[in-house]
Amino acid sequence: MRSTDRAKGKRHEETPAEVPVPEEQARVREIVERLRERYPVARTALKFRTPLELLVATILSAQCTDERVNQVTAELFRRYRTAEEYASAPLRELERLIRPTGYYRNKARAIKAACQKLVADFGGEVPATMEALLTLPGVARKTANVVLQNAFGIASGIVVDTHVLRVAQRLGLTREKDRDKVERDLMALVPREEWIAFSHRLIAHGRETCRARRPLCGQCSLESLCPYPQKVR
Repeated sequence: MRSTDRAKGKRHEETPAEVPVPEEQARVREIVERLRERYPVARTALKFRTPLELLVATILSAQCTDERVNQVTAELFRRYRTAEEYASAPLRELERLIRPTGYYRNKARAIKAACQKLVADFGGEVPATMEALLTLPGVARKTANVVLQNAFGIASGIVVDTHVLRVAQRLGLTREKDRDKVERDLMALVPREEWIAFSHRLIAHGRETCRARRPLCGQCSLESLCPYPQKVR
């Protein structure tokens, strides 16, 4: 992780959020409620047993489906169980095991370097703070949020992946394209106690209904609250 990335994470937390107008607050509350009704079970699709496994799986999930990651980690997690084992693993072996996830050379280097940092600075354990996670190579806010939310139950922010980015923009919850700025906008709108579930539900909605191509607006429970269908008619 470059120092500029760590500075970005710090600036993100210090940026004051604008207070939404009452009408927008009411619309967001209704969006949250409808998503809760549609997706009552809100959890990550990545399979893991420990914070370390989730960290590795999340790094692998970049530009890859969760289903494919779970197929790969079934074998990977049998071979490597500790940060020390990843840190000392031959790079070529890691690359071979994770190759189906794509970008496997970069991902293998990131996993090995992150685990070396865990061993050197954190006793081999995954830390439970945003600040500490952002010091790990290959870890930015999205990955840190996934780990904090799902491994530790800590609502440190809102995960902004490609689905959340797309759906939030279509719903008019943000006009930003930068993911850190999108997260800031969503954090200002969504109650903190909903941040974790909201991330999962928006991801599920993006996969199932608000697809990148040909979104199913006519079948969407949020259609009456969403400006996007009017834009494409």
